[in-house]
Amino acid sequence: MIVNYIYWISTALLSLLYFASAAMYIAKGDYVRNAQAELGYSASHLVPLMIVVKVLGPAAILWRYNVALSELAYAGMFYHLLLSASAHLGVHKPKGAIPAAVGLILLAASFVTQNAVREFPSPYAPAAIIQTTLE
Repeated sequence: MIVNYIYWISTALLSLLYFASAAMYIAKGDYVRNAQAELGYSASHLVPLMIVVKVLGPAAILWRYNVALSELAYAGMFYHLLLSASAHLGVHKPKGAIPAAVGLILLAASFVTQNAVREFPSPYAPAAIIQTTLE
C-alpha cells in the first residue's frame, strides 16, 4: 500500500514539475531564452522543442499507453535532469540545479516503484526488491 503512495505522489510531483516548467517556457519565453543563453545554449531553437518534450514526457509516464514509450520517457527525463543540473553547476549557479536534483529524486522514486502499481510491468524496474521491502 505504501508503494502505491510513493509511486503516485512522486509521479504526480514530477509531472507537476515538468508541466509547470513547460508553462513557464510558454509564459516567460524571453526570460527562459536569456537564462539559457547565460548557460551557453542557443535558445532560439531549443525552447519550442523543450515545451513539447516537457509535456509529452510526463504524459507518456502517466498515460502509459506503451511500456517501451514510458521507459523512453523515463530515460529522457533522466538525461534532461542530469544535463540541467550539470549545466547550472558548470556556470557556478548551484541554486539553479536544485529543481533538477529534486526532479532526479522524484524520478528515481517513480521508476523504482512503478512495477508494484502498474498493470504491465517494466522489464527494467526492480519489481521483486520493492515488493518485498516496502510491503
